[in-house]
Amino acid sequence: MARILLTNDDGFHSEGLRALRDAVASIGDVIVVAPDREMSAVSQSITLLSPLRYTSLCDNEYTVEGTPADCIILALRTILETPPHLIISGINKGPNLGDDISYSGTVAGALEGTFNGIPSIAVSLAGRSDLNFKPGAEFAAKLAGRVLEKGLPEDVLLNVNVPLNWTGTVEFTRQGKKRNKNVLQEGKDPRGGKYFWLQDPPAVNHGDAGSDFAAIEAGSISITPLHLDRTDFPALKSLSTWQQELTEEIKSDKRRWFKRLSSLKI
Repeated sequence: MARILLTNDDGFHSEGLRALRDAVASIGDVIVVAPDREMSAVSQSITLLSPLRYTSLCDNEYTVEGTPADCIILALRTILETPPHLIISGINKGPNLGDDISYSGTVAGALEGTFNGIPSIAVSLAGRSDLNFKPGAEFAAKLAGRVLEKGLPEDVLLNVNVPLNWTGTVEFTRQGKKRNKNVLQEGKDPRGGKYFWLQDPPAVNHGDAGSDFAAIEAGSISITPLHLDRTDFPALKSLSTWQQELTEEIKSDKRRWFKRLSSLKI
């Protein structure tokens, strides 16, 4: 039977993780290794300046004093005797679309799995309130079954976002572009000290057909394949023309420096 490793960034007791666990239990043996507290927006961070600890709460369920990436590392290197066949991170409370993918601890959990050569999926529910995780969890189980059967392309993970008003349709999409940026809300603490609270306003899409934003707005589940290699190959080809110019400039600087040095009287 397939072994499926679950993690998230909302914490071990998150309702989304519980719904996901219940849904995928029908297709494999489930192991949960998740942060012991909320770790939203930690991206791919790992713990280097303090020890990592995990606690076994019951059979196949563990909490970790660390990030989603820490959870996957501990699971693969210490907790599990054999590697899982699939890793699923989620279900996140809130969307992970467009630029926000870079900040997401949910996506990071799946990325860490992909780094280690294990097919991985990140799943998010695109809403903040009145959340019903069951439809997304059931779809995640269906998608997981397909990935277990067919696999994924090398170095590719799937970033899945489920709309609150899901129409039953599914779209494979590209990563969109967030049109509004994070803002800082200024305030004062009880001692009069100034602080800033980072706000994440709802993302706005401007009709970019084929994007993850557009799919969610249309009520479709968005599935975006993400690749580990972030190299922009057209840009690489274009910018390579600078290579000779920069090399010549560096050589010229060195010649001027040696000329100046030789002119000094010591």
